[in-house]
Amino acid sequence: MSEITVLHNPRCSTSRAAVEAVDASGLDAEVRNYLKEPLSRDEWLEVLAKLDVEPTELVRRDPNFERSGLGEDDVATADQVATVLAERPELAQRPVLIRGGRAIIGRPKSAVPGFLA
Repeated sequence: MSEITVLHNPRCSTSRAAVEAVDASGLDAEVRNYLKEPLSRDEWLEVLAKLDVEPTELVRRDPNFERSGLGEDDVATADQVATVLAERPELAQRPVLIRGGRAIIGRPKSAVPGFLA
């Protein structure tokens, strides 16, 4: 079993930087491209339970969010966020680093080193 899991979008420079930091740390890592290997609703709920932020913070508010027809009321709870991200993984903040019983959104890049220490 890996020491850390990175939910990664290879098109994102912040996500690529997190993977590089994990590689440099020497931790045994699983890097999961969540766009090609989407998480289930239950997996998103597990991630949300480990994050120390409000569930809605895991959802990107970008043009994809606007085009999806979603509003703030659609991503207010962990259950709603998990359902939305299972259906539309492109809306997930990235990267997400999971280590033991904790997880962080690796944005800004400066959040990653402390989590890896």
